[in-house]
Amino acid sequence: MQKKVVVIGSNGMLGMSLVNRLYPDEKYKLFALAAGKNRNDRLPSLKYFSIDLQHFSYIKMQLNLINPDYIINALAMTNVDLCETEKELCDQVNVTFVKDLAQVSKEIDAHLIHISTDFIFDGEKGSYYRENDPPNPVNYYGLSKLKSEIEIKKTGALYTILRTILVYGKTPNMKRNNIVLWIKSSLENGEKISIIKDQYRMPTYVGSLVNACLLSMEKNVLGTFHISDKEFLSIYEMALQIAGFFKLPAALIQPISTRQLNQKAKRPPKTGFVLDKAITKLGYKPLLFTEGLTYLLDDLKNNS
Repeated sequence: MQKKVVVIGSNGMLGMSLVNRLYPDEKYKLFALAAGKNRNDRLPSLKYFSIDLQHFSYIKMQLNLINPDYIINALAMTNVDLCETEKELCDQVNVTFVKDLAQVSKEIDAHLIHISTDFIFDGEKGSYYRENDPPNPVNYYGLSKLKSEIEIKKTGALYTILRTILVYGKTPNMKRNNIVLWIKSSLENGEKISIIKDQYRMPTYVGSLVNACLLSMEKNVLGTFHISDKEFLSIYEMALQIAGFFKLPAALIQPISTRQLNQKAKRPPKTGFVLDKAITKLGYKPLLFTEGLTYLLDDLKNNS
């Protein structure tokens, strides 16, 4: 019997990647919800509903009618600097909507899979973070995502929270850029770019996060999991690897400090994850950065 899956935020990079993976899988009956026109126009028979977060009653009605087994929430306000200046909007998208969604999930007995972030941590630990390490966000985006986790747990809904780091990839009709594509296109255009040398992350290919979502459904595993790929790199080291992989001029990359960049929102200096729980309980397989770039290269060829 097919399981019914709702992907919320299906017009974003993660949402579109999920739709493209789930659409041909006969195990699932797929429904997609997002703001505006459906960007998955290569899938004409996709059951798509345009939503407005200001009208949650419509979203609730559709979810009750669909009565899904799983709801994957790929919708979020992720612009860290904008969250710092537009706190009310950030709370509306990242907290209030998630709270309401979790409550509906509880009422219809759906398994909610929610995407969270490494930015709930302050990055001062000096080593990799485990799922039970105490959170201490240093910016409003991180705080909003921490609040969303708390609200989900308070409802008593069946949930899986997947915290992730610096997701990159390429999908058809993608609206927003990401750091890997920005570095690649800047170097291709011969532009000098300044890249932070003292912030460290574990960059995550979008397909890895999609795999984690699918594994959460297949294994019906609940709880909080850390999901990223396996290499811990400075943003500057990432840029050098991108230049090397795509055979682009690394001499255009200038290292700078966080202080020099003067970002509106503070960033945690070092956020790596211990992935043992996801590997053991989900069967998750993290990639090397170059493996992720290889998959990205295939995506670029297929989506050109």
